[in-house]
Amino acid sequence: MDIFEAINNSWQMIFKNKMRSFLTMLGIIIGVMAVIVVMSVGSGAESLILNEVKSIGSNLISVIPGKAEEDGPPSSVFGIVITSLKYEDGEALANSAYPSIESVSMYVKGNDRISWEDKKVDTNFNGVSEEFLEVDNAEVEKGRFFSKEEELSQSKVVVLGSGVAEKLFGDQNPLGEKIKIKNSNFTIIGILKEKGGGLTQNQDDELFVPIKTAQNILLGIDYISLMRIKVDKTENIEKTISQVEDFLRDRHNIEDPKDDDFTVRSVQEALKALETVTMAIRFFLIAISAISLIVGGFGIMNIMLATVEERINEIGLRKAVGAKNYHITLQFLLETITITFLSGIIGIIVGLLISVLVAIIAKSLGFKWDLVISIPAIIVATFVSISVGVIFGLAPAKKASKLNPIDALRYE
Repeated sequence: MDIFEAINNSWQMIFKNKMRSFLTMLGIIIGVMAVIVVMSVGSGAESLILNEVKSIGSNLISVIPGKAEEDGPPSSVFGIVITSLKYEDGEALANSAYPSIESVSMYVKGNDRISWEDKKVDTNFNGVSEEFLEVDNAEVEKGRFFSKEEELSQSKVVVLGSGVAEKLFGDQNPLGEKIKIKNSNFTIIGILKEKGGGLTQNQDDELFVPIKTAQNILLGIDYISLMRIKVDKTENIEKTISQVEDFLRDRHNIEDPKDDDFTVRSVQEALKALETVTMAIRFFLIAISAISLIVGGFGIMNIMLATVEERINEIGLRKAVGAKNYHITLQFLLETITITFLSGIIGIIVGLLISVLVAIIAKSLGFKWDLVISIPAIIVATFVSISVGVIFGLAPAKKASKLNPIDALRYE
């Protein structure tokens, strides 16, 4: 008996009992498919994070109210209101003598049902400072952004994201029209250029007002939620973080860094934290996928043991005409490997199709998602499927090879 004969026997066994063979292979198919999907989706998620950082810039520093542990987020991230950062802190930093600080933008956020005539849209409104365009790499497509004078005078002007403008006005020019936010009328002075959905927010579906207007007219607060600082060069980020920390400690009369009421982080630090989380989730899901492969392996071992019982006469006949134990072992081992290899190929194809579908859906939703086909994942999945065949096919193959030829021929 040669290898091709064993493979041919495997195909005959698979097609002889199609439903049983399919159910046997299903565990391996699902396990391999899951590995491919997890690797591809995990890589796509990483690309989303990288694209997000590129869109807002890698040379940014964020200042968030509240003290955080070295590797943990501040309390404000969890929705706890902390009022330690003020508008004046940002203004003082913007006017400081640090040459590496190019611009400073401040933020507060709220939400409301925005209305124009009989149309209404539920969305977020952002109170931002005049430097927002430069810091967030945003562009005005129509009209203009508000000025520093309008910011300080609490003018009721608003700049719409492209998505909000389309929902409220369609093809109509919204410039000069008035919309109602928190029962106050705001004049539309500009429309931002479409930017697409991001990891943290979608500027296209939001609107922007002067931060002083948002604080005093819309929200009734005297603090800010976030400050972003644009640094001139990436290599100056660490130095600038230290300067900002010292500057704010001096303004807030803090002597011991343990008493900080703010947290200064770079975008790169946030990127590393997100990548760590993504990697941990990916390994967790791969571990779950491995369980499917193990379950599938036991299923294949079970079906091969049953096959040995069904083919005892055939084994006896082969031994009677001179087949050695290793010939029988090789025969059944190759049959098992053929089944698992075929299962692996099907799992890879299905996994790739699902990965492509996920990428298409993500892009249709506006996310900057790259389709990443992991060649190492395909190689690993193929190797694992063959390994499962060897490991779980060995016991049935050994059992078949140890049958006594005389007893096997008499078996009914």
